[in-house]
Amino acid sequence: MSKLRNILIGAGVAAVGGIGTKMAVDYFRNRDKEEEVPEVDEAEEDEAIAAISSEEVAYANVEDSSVQEFLDASFGAPGRYVPTRAPKVFDYQDQQCMVIWARDNEKEKNQMLAFLYTDAGRQMIASVGYTEDATDYNLPGLDSTPFAIEVNGEQITSGQGETDGTDEVDFVVAGA
Repeated sequence: MSKLRNILIGAGVAAVGGIGTKMAVDYFRNRDKEEEVPEVDEAEEDEAIAAISSEEVAYANVEDSSVQEFLDASFGAPGRYVPTRAPKVFDYQDQQCMVIWARDNEKEKNQMLAFLYTDAGRQMIASVGYTEDATDYNLPGLDSTPFAIEVNGEQITSGQGETDGTDEVDFVVAGA
């Protein structure tokens, strides 16, 4: 079974359809839900994932309700975070990640949360809160990955701080 399926199971997030592959640049720029991929057997899925190039990503679409369940269970406050955009669950260059965009109803701002899955467990690598007035970010461990957050056209790969407000934050391949 692919590592991508394992993180879905471990996170309690249900996949919709099979695992697809796509050029990473196109995948990360898409803010909508990816096209549904037909299911295939495990051997075909594992073979497809093993054959992807370093510029491609393997991804899974997930059920929206299972993302809400994940947020409620992870943060212990049911309904505090409500998904606002299709999540990204993917394998890129043998790094398995999940990125969720949600509304933080307690702090009245949008939030992007990114998790890296390793043999040691789930690690948060990015937390970005944003409103039209201000964006705050905390990127523990993002600099050890090939990823960045993109705010107002600027990529940020490490640290914590604040920058101008925005209505959208993206999770992208650094330097792309």
